[in-house]
Amino acid sequence: MTAHPVPLRSEPVNLRDRAVPRVVPAEDLISSEALLKGRREVLIQHGDRVYRLRHTSNDKLILTK
Repeated sequence: MTAHPVPLRSEPVNLRDRAVPRVVPAEDLISSEALLKGRREVLIQHGDRVYRLRHTSNDKLILTK
């Protein structure tokens, strides 16, 4: 196996080029508690597909088909 050199950036990374999180009005937010209503999992129908939203034991949300 042969190692290949990895090109590095010659210029510094400008943090201003990164995406800035947008401000979301409070009335546009839906809390996970409102969606889950105390359950660990809910099914969400979107068009003709059904998705599963799970609240994991690590306090993460996972959305799957």
